[in-house]
Amino acid sequence: MIKTELVVLMVLVAMSSSFGKYIPKTGKRIPQTLSRGWGDQLIWAQTYEEALYWSRSRNKPLMVLFHLEDCPHSKALKKVFSEDNEIQRVLDEDFIILNLMYETTDKHLSPDGQYVPRIIFVDPTMTVRADITGRYANRMYAYEPNDLKLLMSNMQKAKKLLKSEL
Repeated sequence: MIKTELVVLMVLVAMSSSFGKYIPKTGKRIPQTLSRGWGDQLIWAQTYEEALYWSRSRNKPLMVLFHLEDCPHSKALKKVFSEDNEIQRVLDEDFIILNLMYETTDKHLSPDGQYVPRIIFVDPTMTVRADITGRYANRMYAYEPNDLKLLMSNMQKAKKLLKSEL
């Protein structure tokens, strides 16, 4: 009796653990180390140059995410970011994405300083969208875990600007 209940419990736990994650239309993908935990089912560009090329050739906006592995703010944002199925779906379908743990030589990607976490949008014409900002005046491109609605709104804005300006 107890053995049967234990087996049923194990099956239920195994089944419920597979329900929560976003799975792309093309099926489950093999996790990439490039995701660094920000979305294992997403396809991440390896370098800034590769991301710019993909953005231009696929006519999709680029989202660049700057973070550090040991930064508590980056860790907190990563946790909610990777668990938000809507953000993961929109990124998968409509964006080229890159996460960096180092600064690039392009100074346009740090218009108000070098801090983490920082999210910058770049359109396919390779123009950094300085007009798509977070809620802070002193760290204009910073996002916190409770800013996911604003981030989603900014992602939608990047998509609309792409359609209206190109």
